[in-house]
Amino acid sequence: MENGRLMLLIKMAKKSKLKTPDWILKGGKAPSKKKATGKTFKIKVCPKCGSDNVAVVLNGEEGKNTGEWECKKCGWVGRDVKEKVLSEDEFLELMEKKN
Repeated sequence: MENGRLMLLIKMAKKSKLKTPDWILKGGKAPSKKKATGKTFKIKVCPKCGSDNVAVVLNGEEGKNTGEWECKKCGWVGRDVKEKVLSEDEFLELMEKKN
């Protein structure tokens, strides 16, 4: 019984080895993660019409929300509101269009 456990542990150890990434084997540098330069702004947008005119739905006690969002343009209500990342220039352009 003890010998069977030992063999099982050896098999498990062999399977759990991690493979060395190719970029390390080739002696290269780690692939860079593309990161936005400058400030970025996250805005919520409606998944149905794409409008950024969405608001949190407040129900019940004051200051407590249901986690739902409502689109003021098309009337969509739900929890899976989308998030869009804008650069500083895109965000300022959006704000100028609204005013």
